[in-house]
Amino acid sequence: MENEANRSVAGIPWERAVIEKLVLAQVRERRAARIWRVIKSLLWLLLIAAVFWGLHSGRVARGPHTAVVEIKGVIAKGADASADSVLPALREAMNDDQAKALVLLIDSPGGSPVQAGLINDEITRLRKKYKKPVYAVVEDTCASGAYYIAVAADKIYVNKASLVGSIGVLMNGFGFVDTLNKLGVERRLLTAGENKGFLDPFSPMTDAQKQYAQTMLAQIHQQFIDVVKQGRGARLKETPEIFSGLFWTGEQSIDLGLADAYGSLDSVARDVVKASKVVDYTRKANPFDRLAKRFGMALGQGAVQALEEAPQLR
Repeated sequence: MENEANRSVAGIPWERAVIEKLVLAQVRERRAARIWRVIKSLLWLLLIAAVFWGLHSGRVARGPHTAVVEIKGVIAKGADASADSVLPALREAMNDDQAKALVLLIDSPGGSPVQAGLINDEITRLRKKYKKPVYAVVEDTCASGAYYIAVAADKIYVNKASLVGSIGVLMNGFGFVDTLNKLGVERRLLTAGENKGFLDPFSPMTDAQKQYAQTMLAQIHQQFIDVVKQGRGARLKETPEIFSGLFWTGEQSIDLGLADAYGSLDSVARDVVKASKVVDYTRKANPFDRLAKRFGMALGQGAVQALEEAPQLR
């Protein structure tokens, strides 16, 4: 009986205990091998993505070239055409000795006057610092905030069918006061400060509030007008409608002095800059970001960054 007890572990025969240990060891080994395979696959994916990103972004290009930064979509905080995204690209392009000129490739309906103003100011600063020409090339649309940015360039090139202008400011919203009354719904809004509920869609707007909003919009509009006049100078043919918020075709915009000539990215690079090679400096979402989000690699966000180094104008 004593020998039988010695050959058991916690009531389990020693043979079974040994087999269980062997099986568990094998499971752990297979699990570790599987995890390592996954890690190696991810490393390969990241390596391939890095090579692809480098080739796609044009950073591997050498020799004289035309730098391009895209201004596309709505100009707003957090968007692709935000100051946070555009300004680093502008600085990199202007700082590159091999970049003979910078082209702003624009296709945008406008957006935030603050974001547009930040980009305009930085273009103006960089032009003075590097003494390097900056050209704006309009594709489909260069309206409002986008035009606010474009006027910082030395020249603006358009397609004859492009839409250009819309030098105005708007503040929009909805009012549902009559709708609530018809439905028999009472609006209960408590505020500290008589104008704290200003622009609440379920409360009526007073004449004083409307006048305040108009004054604010007029001030921002005048800022926009001043920037356009400063950027276009004597080329601008002022008419009663030029600052009314209207927009024009590319053909009309040249006649009005809102633009300078017809041109595309390729033609400006080839015929104006005299450097037909085009290098894109635009900051875009890269494969690292997509992989990090897909696999939940929160810690990878820092590495990605290290590698990358209200009213609206409409």
